[in-house]
Amino acid sequence: MTRTLIVLAAFLTLSVPAALAAPPEGKGKPESPGNSAAAPGQQADKNAAKACKAERALNPEGFKTTYGTNANKSNAFGKCVSGKVKKAEQAETQEARENAAKKCKAERASNPEAFKTTYGTNANKANAFGKCVSKLSKKATTG
Repeated sequence: MTRTLIVLAAFLTLSVPAALAAPPEGKGKPESPGNSAAAPGQQADKNAAKACKAERALNPEGFKTTYGTNANKSNAFGKCVSGKVKKAEQAETQEARENAAKKCKAERASNPEAFKTTYGTNANKANAFGKCVSKLSKKATTG
């Protein structure tokens, strides 16, 4: 009987710290290498930073003049990176809209009445094309 209690106590002593050390379900880093949830955004940041470093290396004073906005132009690098990331995001959004418009145009051509019924929300369903493009472009940019 005491032997069983000793084994049970040893088991509990070893298992409790391990259970407490593990992150809760759905929390912590994934076991697979690379966290893909923020990878596209991080990659855009890295690309923008590299481009800004290269541009700054070519002409440091011109770089400060072009991008710096404070009194001593010391914020030029941050302004450069944020501007390039913003442009990349805008280009991605524009591409998603153009692709969505092409898909909606094709869908509308194949069956105009079904298209209006599916996407139209006003009385005469005349807003169907805009609603379709909006829906598909949002889906494309959010994943």
